[in-house]
Amino acid sequence: MTVKLTPYLNMEGNAREAIRFYEQALDAEVLSIITYGDMPEMPNTYTDALNQLVAHAKLRIGEAELMFSDAPIGTSIPKGKQVTICISTNSVETSKRFYEALEQEGQVNMPFEEAPFSPGFGDVTDKFGVTFQIYTEV
Repeated sequence: MTVKLTPYLNMEGNAREAIRFYEQALDAEVLSIITYGDMPEMPNTYTDALNQLVAHAKLRIGEAELMFSDAPIGTSIPKGKQVTICISTNSVETSKRFYEALEQEGQVNMPFEEAPFSPGFGDVTDKFGVTFQIYTEV
């Protein structure tokens, strides 16, 4: 079983700008960028501007990783949620177990389920107010 903890930056429409900045400032390597428009399950009512926003991105900086996403246009990031912790595993069962443990006395922000970018993903704020994104890598 593999488990990694990765900082996850939630941006307000400027994730691409931040990615370019970290590429230069920290010699980061872009591993992936998925826009809202790349995800087939997204409603066709989304505007072109929203379709271009980053739904999920991953950079490698040395031996570490940094993840990003943009909040949909007009959505502000609540205080305390600008930076969350992404727990990545290579097992849906392990990811689900972590998610279910963290949701005890906490708050579900996004139910644990299959997503276009992961076979098992969920977002939960634990009873201490710490937000975790549980991400299963394939």
